[in-house]
Amino acid sequence: MTDQQHSHQFERGTDGPKVIVAGVDGSDSSFRAAAYAAGLARRQHALLAVVYVQPVMAAGAALGVPVAETTDEIAEGLIAQIRDATERVKDIFDVRWEFHTFRGDPYSGLVKASDELKADAVVVGASEQAGHRIVGSVAIRLVKAGRWPVTVVP
Repeated sequence: MTDQQHSHQFERGTDGPKVIVAGVDGSDSSFRAAAYAAGLARRQHALLAVVYVQPVMAAGAALGVPVAETTDEIAEGLIAQIRDATERVKDIFDVRWEFHTFRGDPYSGLVKASDELKADAVVVGASEQAGHRIVGSVAIRLVKAGRWPVTVVP
């Protein structure tokens, strides 16, 4: 086989995603999405980037409530849950993962995270809020952005 023929040959296992972003917010559907993304990352030998977007409220809307502290506590709780889950399955389910937090609305935060982390794919849970059927969910907005393959897990 010549070098030219070899250079055009498909190399199994080397052209899959390198970074898979999973958006988590503490909801059941987001944890299902993270589990699905973990399976993809394991099979593709990709990095699983678990992303929590901390909501930012206008100062007047917070009415003195320490919102940042609350969302930091949520992020810490999510990290603890993910660590516990990975510890339970580490001998049978080895996947490289990182946890990232971004501030903002969920859509903009996931876009920023996916861009900064150079995501090859984004996995999110289906919205559990009834109003999103009318206004449009984060998942639909990510799909419409057309910048990455997006998987929506029910």
